[in-house]
Amino acid sequence: MKKILMILSFVMGMITMAGCSDYLDSDYLFEERLNIEDVFTNKDYTNYWLAKSYSWLSTNALQDVSSKRTVPFNFADDMYYGDGGYKEWKSGNYNEKGVNNSSETIWENAYKGIYDTSIFLNNIDMNKEFTSEEIADFKGQAHFLRAYYYWLLLRAFGPIPLLPDEAVDYTLSYDELAYPRNSYDECVEYINNELLKAAAVLPLQRPVQEIARPTRGAALALRAKMFLYAASPLFNGKAPEYVSSALVNKDGKHLLPESYDESKWARAAAAAKDVMELNVYSIHVARFKAAGDIAYPATIVPPYNSEFSEQSWPNGWKDIDPFQSYRELFDGTLIASQNEELIFTRGTNVGGEDLRVMVVHQLPRNGAGGYGSHGMTQKQCDAYYMNDGKDCPGMNDMYRGVDGYIGRCDSRQRAEGYVDENELSTYPELGLLGVGVSKQYVQREPRFYASVAYNGSTWHLLRALNDDNHNETENIQVFYYRGENNGYTNSSYWLKTGIGIKKYVHPNDISYTQKNSYDVERIERKVDIALRYGETLLIYAEALNELSSGTNYEIPSWDDSKIHVVSRNISEMKKGVRPIRIRAGLPDYSEEVYSNPVKLRMKLKREWQIEFFAEGHRYWDLRRWMDAPLEETTPVYGCNMLATKDMKDNFHTPVMCTSLPTIFAEKMWLCPISHAEMKRNANLVQNPGWTDPE
Repeated sequence: MKKILMILSFVMGMITMAGCSDYLDSDYLFEERLNIEDVFTNKDYTNYWLAKSYSWLSTNALQDVSSKRTVPFNFADDMYYGDGGYKEWKSGNYNEKGVNNSSETIWENAYKGIYDTSIFLNNIDMNKEFTSEEIADFKGQAHFLRAYYYWLLLRAFGPIPLLPDEAVDYTLSYDELAYPRNSYDECVEYINNELLKAAAVLPLQRPVQEIARPTRGAALALRAKMFLYAASPLFNGKAPEYVSSALVNKDGKHLLPESYDESKWARAAAAAKDVMELNVYSIHVARFKAAGDIAYPATIVPPYNSEFSEQSWPNGWKDIDPFQSYRELFDGTLIASQNEELIFTRGTNVGGEDLRVMVVHQLPRNGAGGYGSHGMTQKQCDAYYMNDGKDCPGMNDMYRGVDGYIGRCDSRQRAEGYVDENELSTYPELGLLGVGVSKQYVQREPRFYASVAYNGSTWHLLRALNDDNHNETENIQVFYYRGENNGYTNSSYWLKTGIGIKKYVHPNDISYTQKNSYDVERIERKVDIALRYGETLLIYAEALNELSSGTNYEIPSWDDSKIHVVSRNISEMKKGVRPIRIRAGLPDYSEEVYSNPVKLRMKLKREWQIEFFAEGHRYWDLRRWMDAPLEETTPVYGCNMLATKDMKDNFHTPVMCTSLPTIFAEKMWLCPISHAEMKRNANLVQNPGWTDPE
């Protein structure tokens, strides 16, 4: 690397993150004209450069949690925003010229992060003010970050150019900087090697003040996730012909695998096993409580099950609270250091706006001071099980007869009637304010009540104020009938499906209710969950299910210390599924399901849909599974928002939401490479369905 003078913008500053410091956010900007030796022989400047390397993760478009309306990959067939650019994205009205397109930001900022981490790795050894242990840790962080940025690019664009490890020398000629795209498998191998380098030197755990820095587990968990995608149909020899034929470099090099390789699933399973055998992480649970109040009710015990009701965690739910276990994982109750399921977090800052901004869009407009425009589709609402693990009556009846929904619809009539005051004790899951709730929403699984703001649900708003400037009330029941305060309006701020979202909402959360502008100060800070142990477990189960019965694979562990013998073993698959199901208060799948790879695949896809709702998975999962052409084109259904309370049966009969477009075009498999970038690099080929610059 040439020692050239440059302007360095160092990101520094500390913020309070749920009781601990988060160096990823910035309060101050330090600029000085320095050269490489100045930076990497000075302890403070070196730290600032590493912080700068992290700073690109705070870009909206490089997020993991689905927290913004500014990027299209927050929305698939599960949720939507009523404002912002949602209609344009879902209509495919975004392009490679920067119109309604955030992918240019993904490309630009991820490569900036790669560039910064490469400079850091090439120069950190010249600093004599750090111990060898500190330098090793710094290198591990930088290798992880470089891998993470490449992973975000690979997820969005498919095969991408891999830059030289010594960092790009911008004094070279244009032609020397025009790197072609590497193949998908080459990208996977490069990222794998970076993560192995990181895992070899990163610690197993971090102190509280370093909680947002990666650990060995973070490197290995990201590795397992990357291998899962590489094993999935879109990237494992099963892509549509028009996709694979378009992804060919100008020299004829094919960028996607041309044949299917089952061993890639075994590799993903072994990588997940590496994380599991660290014995550092576990599924988070809240303990059983016998008494409570409306916001923190006594544990609502699941229906009796002979296998799980009388067993204590982790073999059963006797001593845990399934509802609170799931709710507090996301709502800000837990600080990062208390969350044993958390593997990697970016802290509370995501995209320059923390997750509280997302919650403002979830809070009802009237009574809670939010926008009330972040909603859930009927398909997602129906996906949640009943509390005994069975399907809800009428599940997906809107799609009965549609190819691809066989075995995914329930032929029974949807539950009729509404809860009256005498029935509240029968349905404790509704709380004390359940009168008038449709019986479609009773006796559902705990994750439903932690995630779904159904018509008539209770919003707790425990920070409500009643003074000269506020006239607010705690524990209000919110209905979305036309004519109600939070029903249909002529503005953008109403739920197009009549089904809202409660995931990430804490009982304390409330925004301004008497003013036009919103406020996040009375909303609990939320910790971004970029990687969590529940994901590792489902990766393990999904990968094992895709292996041929009777076939064994021997895969070395990450550090070559042992050999994982991997096969489609039912007892091993249960290790990935049972903790997720038991935490949710649900029985495990039947032996019949486990014995049938097709049935188990269907169940696991549904488990991903429910467990990881609103965590930034669904958009990418539908593509890697190659389910997007079906799931993204079926019409969005919801409640009939034109119906008043006097027409409540009509309100609760699913209708097509014509204001929420659905489409899946050829170009929507992968994000477009911007024309500006392609003009800078003559060796780039465009993703399928998108155009080249003129």
